Amino acid sequence: MAQHILEMRGITKTFPGVKALSNVNFAVENGEIHAICGENGAGKSTLMKVLSGVYPHGTYEGEIVYAGDEVQFRNLRDSEARGIVIIHQELALSPHLSIAENIFLNNERKGPAGLIDWNRTDHEASQLLARVGLKENPRRKINQIGVGKQQLVEIAKALSKEVKLLILDEPTAALNDEDSDHLLDLILSLKAEGITSIIISHKLNEIRKVADSVTVIRDGRTIETISKSDVTEDRIIKDMVGRDLANRYPDHEPKIGEELLRVENWTAHHPQDSSRVVVDDVSINVRAGEIVGIAGLMGAGRTEFAMSLFGHSYGSRISGRVFMRGKEIKTRTVAEAIENGLAYATEDRKTYGLNLIEDIKRNISMAALRKLEKAGLVNENEEFAVAEEFRRSMSIKAPGVLVKTGKLSGGNQQKVVLSKWIFSDPDVLILDEPTRGIDVGAKYEIYTIINRLAAAGKGIIVISSELPELLGISDRVYALSEGRITGELPVAEATPESVLKLMTTEKAR
Repeated sequence: MAQHILEMRGITKTFPGVKALSNVNFAVENGEIHAICGENGAGKSTLMKVLSGVYPHGTYEGEIVYAGDEVQFRNLRDSEARGIVIIHQELALSPHLSIAENIFLNNERKGPAGLIDWNRTDHEASQLLARVGLKENPRRKINQIGVGKQQLVEIAKALSKEVKLLILDEPTAALNDEDSDHLLDLILSLKAEGITSIIISHKLNEIRKVADSVTVIRDGRTIETISKSDVTEDRIIKDMVGRDLANRYPDHEPKIGEELLRVENWTAHHPQDSSRVVVDDVSINVRAGEIVGIAGLMGAGRTEFAMSLFGHSYGSRISGRVFMRGKEIKTRTVAEAIENGLAYATEDRKTYGLNLIEDIKRNISMAALRKLEKAGLVNENEEFAVAEEFRRSMSIKAPGVLVKTGKLSGGNQQKVVLSKWIFSDPDVLILDEPTRGIDVGAKYEIYTIINRLAAAGKGIIVISSELPELLGISDRVYALSEGRITGELPVAEATPESVLKLMTTEKAR
């Protein structure tokens, strides 16, 4: 019988107004890769914060047995001293320090006089980077490398602490397919070295690739633990959401009306290098009640197109014409774009979409405060009532609208973003990666909201890296490659193969 490196028994964790964990039992075998699945807000990250001491002993009920000993961690230092290292979804790296400085932050390599030995620091950092497959100069600044490489630096940092149990919270959420595959291969190689891993992920294909067993958590409770041989997507989804999702996409019967938005010959250059064309002569249109998808590989210019259109938020030397209901409009500023009926839910909701230290109420109202204005002041009673109505209608899981948005799960944060833009009452809503980093149950809810908006006569543009998603919810799909539109297909004629072919069409040289 395999030996458990970890057992968590009867774990209960309560926040004001919310029981986040209720009598959770969780066990991990020595040397395995154990996945944790669950909807946003199910309690996955909370459980790992209990384990690692982020939520110290005494703030929860239950017991933790690690490597045969009952442990009572007071903080991260206590858990790291025993070889437990957690890598959070939001990377904890200092952007202006070097790779080596980040790896050994609070774990410095010192010489005889107590000063940092930089030669030893760089040498050991290079060895750790080699273990995770990075060839970067250890003196390079963190802000000079991409997110995929930053994730590997976090793992190198964990290895520097002689990790025995590595916890990864949504490690591939912000990565492209190539970086994700490299990271998953690294986790498998660490397993071969005897390191046990716990991985929290919504991506069921990744779980099937690396996990030896899967524990599903729903509403703060353990549902079941499944061995690799018994793992199926349908079983995990049913456990996660408490019901079958036979159809991943809700039924959508489009009622398409007049043309709302028309963009002609839209061109945008790189903000730093104005000679480089990023969006190249793009022309699209969207009609009332229509969901239009934009497909493209990483770097194709999808987000750049959306941001440059919405208030010239990206780019330089922007040109082209925009029409709303046949009348030419200007979108030179965000305020002007909103005033003319355009809204944009950014792919990076935490940086650009929300004020995480503000409450739900203010986040929902911030794009349309003018609607709540009375005698030059915001009517706070009306603001509260509006936010409460959206909390109910959008099924935002929070005890009230005064909860800070940063405390919500990713899926609920996305619902706040959508609420904000719906309240601004746009004619056309651009949704950039609307379901990135959220679970299948929350995705279904987002799709339902999109359908509801289309049924109300709004025009919807959806940008997504997931082709099945675009084909599952769109009425028509544009393909973008190297900044240019390479084709347009009604969804009835679109297949993954036909759209991918258009996405990989090279620009004529």
